[in-house]
Amino acid sequence: MNYKPIVRHKFRAKPTELDGIKFSSKKEAAYYMQLKTRQSAGDVIFHLRQVPFHLPGNVKYVVDFVLFNVDGTVDFVDVKGMKTPMYILKKKMVENLYPISIKEV
Repeated sequence: MNYKPIVRHKFRAKPTELDGIKFSSKKEAAYYMQLKTRQSAGDVIFHLRQVPFHLPGNVKYVVDFVLFNVDGTVDFVDVKGMKTPMYILKKKMVENLYPISIKEV
């Protein structure tokens, strides 16, 4: 018999699918819905998901969303439930190497 093991996220995030897109947590999916509403309202022109930043040592950091606003600004947003030491370190590295600031929601 084939048994499918129960896989649980170490921080209890619940993977969620919305509009055919798989999100790593309900919180990230909810933020995506907010973005769709903001886009319909005309606040956001468009957004990108899971945008990678390459760091020294062949390390990669992936920001959850990049928002392109109507006023010409660009926001980099990470949806976080728990800030791990690795996340904090990589975020600092990205902000030091690239001319951006990552917002956390």
